Amino acid sequence: MLYWFFVKTLSPIARRRFNPTCVGVENIPRTGGAIIAANHLAVIDDAVIPMTSPRMVHFMGKAEYFEGKGIKGRFKKWWFTQAGVFPVDRSGGSKSLGAMETARKIIEDGHVFGIHPEGTRSPDGRLYRGHTGVARLAMETGAPIIPTALIGTRDIQAPGQVMPGKGKVTVIYGTPIEVERREPDAITHEAIRELTDEMMHRIQQMSGQEYVDTYAQVYKKMLKEQGGNPSQAQSEPSQA
Repeated sequence: MLYWFFVKTLSPIARRRFNPTCVGVENIPRTGGAIIAANHLAVIDDAVIPMTSPRMVHFMGKAEYFEGKGIKGRFKKWWFTQAGVFPVDRSGGSKSLGAMETARKIIEDGHVFGIHPEGTRSPDGRLYRGHTGVARLAMETGAPIIPTALIGTRDIQAPGQVMPGKGKVTVIYGTPIEVERREPDAITHEAIRELTDEMMHRIQQMSGQEYVDTYAQVYKKMLKEQGGNPSQAQSEPSQA
């Protein structure tokens, strides 16, 4: 696994551009399965977390990253695999569930799984409603959830910007939310929604973002239907 090679060789370069400050790293358990649940502001979020975490963090990645053809396609697949990323088919259904099964195995094998509960990058810097998959994983595995706030990443890498600029980012690892393991048939929708909302509330407290009680994907669709006018879409956020 070349994960640590990438972290050790690329981090010094990235640190000179991002100047990351890390708070609460002691909240990441030294051993055992755990879930890092973070807000999502920029593509570089998934680089900043490994730079500041003392343990390897496994992330999901779009299936397209692993399906390219030719030398370039094979290189991308090798790169993401070695970096601890595994594919997720975002079309939904059983294909997406396969990625969650992989995540479950990672956690049960005693590793750290990283995920963004919003499901996609924030379209405007606000914090959006969390999906319940994180809470379900935690309940089915008994793994603690470490609510994590990323601050400043959007300032140095705006939406659509390929190469991040220079700036300062902060990563805050919050106090773990301890979760009791439950049998799948004993997990209710109300329980996972309550845990999800608690997790998002903790992230919001640390990040200082305005909270929007709708899914980011719903908001993005609304923007698209309204011709990309944020002011119209922000007036009445839907309850998804």
